[in-house]
Amino acid sequence: MKSSVAQIKHSSGHDRRENYNSYQRTSSPEDRYIEQERSPRDRGYLDSSRSDYERSRRERSYDSSMESRSRDREKRRERDVDRKRSRKSPSPGRRSPEPSVTQSSAQDEPTAKKKKEELDPLLTRTGGAYIPPAKLRMMQEQITDKNSLAYQRMSWEALKKSINGLINKVNISNIGIIIQELLQENIVRGRGLLSRSVLQAQSASPIFTHVYAALVAIINSKFPQIGELILKRLILNFRKGYRRNDKPLCLTASKFVAHLINQNVAHEVLCLEMLTLLLERPTDDSVEVAIGFLKECGLKLTQVSPRGINAIFERLRNILHESEIDKRVQYMIEVMFAVRKDGFKDHPVILEGLDLVEEDDQFTHMLPLEDDYNPEDVLNVFKMDPNFMENEEKYRAIKKEILDEGDSDSNTDQDAGSSEEEEEEEEEEGEEDEEGQKVTIHDKTEINLVSFRRTIYLAIQSSLDFEECAHKLLKMEFPESQTKELCNMILDCCAQQRTYEKFFGLLAGRFCMLKKEYMESFESIFKEQYDTIHRLETNKLRNVAKMFAHLLYTDSLPWSVLECIKLSEETTTSSSRIFVKIFFQELCEYMGLPKLNARLKDE
Repeated sequence: MKSSVAQIKHSSGHDRRENYNSYQRTSSPEDRYIEQERSPRDRGYLDSSRSDYERSRRERSYDSSMESRSRDREKRRERDVDRKRSRKSPSPGRRSPEPSVTQSSAQDEPTAKKKKEELDPLLTRTGGAYIPPAKLRMMQEQITDKNSLAYQRMSWEALKKSINGLINKVNISNIGIIIQELLQENIVRGRGLLSRSVLQAQSASPIFTHVYAALVAIINSKFPQIGELILKRLILNFRKGYRRNDKPLCLTASKFVAHLINQNVAHEVLCLEMLTLLLERPTDDSVEVAIGFLKECGLKLTQVSPRGINAIFERLRNILHESEIDKRVQYMIEVMFAVRKDGFKDHPVILEGLDLVEEDDQFTHMLPLEDDYNPEDVLNVFKMDPNFMENEEKYRAIKKEILDEGDSDSNTDQDAGSSEEEEEEEEEEGEEDEEGQKVTIHDKTEINLVSFRRTIYLAIQSSLDFEECAHKLLKMEFPESQTKELCNMILDCCAQQRTYEKFFGLLAGRFCMLKKEYMESFESIFKEQYDTIHRLETNKLRNVAKMFAHLLYTDSLPWSVLECIKLSEETTTSSSRIFVKIFFQELCEYMGLPKLNARLKDE
């Protein structure tokens, strides 16, 4: 029994020794050293980890052997293919397998390049990739087919960058240059880009809205469809902002619309519709937007639609009296009434330097607020054009026509300026020749006459009674040649009144009593008025007749002036008969019928 146990121990010890010797043979000296240094407790753990490690090594070696086999198979296939090709080719070659491999790799390279070209970021990215301008020009020159997708895409990207850059640079001083540069680009093809750029630039900097409105007005005069597209998108933006209670969007959109109305691109009906919508159910924000809108286009509305703006201000007054809105907004309404009272002096219709479109060239769009509009967002995105080159040629012809017109206008201005300079030089030479002689200049523009009539009118309107007015007019010390003009002005002021005012009869009578020249002037005016009485309206005719009746009753004029009146069917008109009737009715009221009859029969 003991011997059997000893044998088992001996055999197990022998097995352990053999395992240890095999491990020492397979392991490296470093592994052996680490193994000796480790504690006996760790060795059991390391044995298990070592077995895992060996298993993973076997799997890796198996995978690598499989991969090497698959590579060998592929190489064999490629060699077979090359041999078949070499047999089929007319010059059978003594080709080694190495050149065939290099040839196949060379064939793979162009396919990879083609794939790269197909995945060009310019064509795949939605927004387009940034390409330096010089490189873009070089790429365009390399493309021979101008109708190809790549060329059209490159030209589209260049057009987008150019339009964005020009719109962002525009201001009052350079707007003429920017317009010329914009017309160099195909803005008919890029009208969607142009509209988007203008609206984005205006919303980013509303302080320059008047500049963008002037730019749109110029483009609208040449291409009305672009102006219409911008206006449609603006109306849709305003409606979107109103639905979403987005005050900043409403403010920017309404401000742009107001300036387009000032530039006669949009009709004033759109303005009244927007104001009515904002004030229909007033809130703090809607009233604030309406007031901002009204400040920008109030002066224009006052000129073209006084009844409309009166209705808007009545609505604002009612809102103010209801006092349902915030105190701040109430104060804004009061400020708005003060701005209107001052005549919108801080908010002119068009600023100086931006009135660049002739009245005949202006194209006004009648677009109501509530219609359904298509914003045509498709125009913002690149689309292949099958007739690309034809359309480019058409635009070049249009561009040449527009720019030639501008050149001819500038040339005519220069010619006019040069001719004026030549005339001035000739006048200077003539003056130098005459030297001692005086040159009398006759003013045929009647500027002095207009200013004289204005002075008289202001003096009459600012006087409380006729005596004060006569005193003011006599203090002016005007020349004797203007005596008749003074009398004419007094009569005209009287005729303009709604009803006859005794003030003018007393004033004319005072001047007739002062000097004989005034009396003679009124006599000749009476004859002229009777001869041209058919030109006067009924109201003016009545006032003139009553004034002359007052002058005859007070004996300021002699009754001999009546000799120009000849009562017959041939010598009178309906107007002159009405004049005579009113004239004698007034005299009858002053004098009574018996005295008037006696006076008329007095030899």
